[in-house]
Amino acid sequence: MIERTLQKKLLYLSTKFPFVLITGPRQSGKSTLVRHTFPDYSYISLEESDNRIYAEEDPRGFISEYPEKTIIDEVQRVPKLLSYLQTHSDLAGKNGMYILTGSQNFQLLSSVDQSLAGRVAILTLLPFSHIEMRDGGILPQNIDEEIFNGSYPRLYDNGLSAGDFYPSYIDTYVERDVRSVKDIGNLSAFVRLLKLCAGRIGQLLNMSSLATECGVTIPTINSWLSVLQSSYIIYLLQPDYRNFSKRLVKTPKLYFYDTGLACSLLEIKQASQVSNHYLRGGLFENMVINEFLKRGFNEGDRPSFTFWRDSNGNEVDLLINRGDHVDSVEIKSGQTYSTDFFRNLKYWGNLSGAGKDHRQVVYAGSQHRNTSEGELIPWSML
Repeated sequence: MIERTLQKKLLYLSTKFPFVLITGPRQSGKSTLVRHTFPDYSYISLEESDNRIYAEEDPRGFISEYPEKTIIDEVQRVPKLLSYLQTHSDLAGKNGMYILTGSQNFQLLSSVDQSLAGRVAILTLLPFSHIEMRDGGILPQNIDEEIFNGSYPRLYDNGLSAGDFYPSYIDTYVERDVRSVKDIGNLSAFVRLLKLCAGRIGQLLNMSSLATECGVTIPTINSWLSVLQSSYIIYLLQPDYRNFSKRLVKTPKLYFYDTGLACSLLEIKQASQVSNHYLRGGLFENMVINEFLKRGFNEGDRPSFTFWRDSNGNEVDLLINRGDHVDSVEIKSGQTYSTDFFRNLKYWGNLSGAGKDHRQVVYAGSQHRNTSEGELIPWSML
């Protein structure tokens, strides 16, 4: 098993809370992580119909059989069980009683907020990070392969090709997860939306355009996008609203949680096609931002990320709120360093007062430099 960075935080929080909940995309490794971390715990999956019926029809009997030290997988399948678990844990007064997992964020967190508020620590597990793949000896040979393959564990555990894995993943997601989250009558239009989103990676969200191309209304697009977000397919990076300029862009940008999934939706058939693809820059940018997300989630944080852009086209790809300061990151898919890489960071720094210590460029080259304008970081060091 590839060691997951989140394991350390998971173990710690299990000593502080009666419940720890791990959310994340399907097949991101949640079940493997918790079973590896807690080998002495009982394991039960509510994906299995007999277990689900048991928990739904006789929750007290279920808890009597699994009174503590239990992993409950896909717990969102029986949301009413959580209120019974809450009462049981309050009477027991112990920490580390249950480790919960779930892959449908909206339904799950809504139920958790109602039943387990103050009693549960919530963590997010995304597919493998660059560092996890490097340390596990499974890192793809180059950037384009890493973009194309993505980082879902099953690809590497079972030696699957991206061409075999992602189409099945998409079909399963649409047929099972989407239907369980929301009643979507026009599945073909929903799949069309998925593909259109992949073609807009790193771009400002234009719901009107998406609605026109899908042949549905803007409210429908808004609803479907919320489904994609709650099931960890896409996320929206919000713009920074601080009033450094009165002519700021206030529309979010769209990204995928995994670039391999996006490549499949773009019908990229092999890694060699990535280098010349019109979205290569957007895919690289997406992969870099994902790594910052994974770093935050793996430390148990809820990353506070935005981007900044004004109406004149001045833009900073990623702003990371550290509490007492903001780090700015520009992302370049080129392998050859240019002083122009720091132009937007310098412009933003002059407006915000951020010095060079809070300006970074991540690029596809190999040189690491501390320049007079900020730090140049090669992808391999991220």
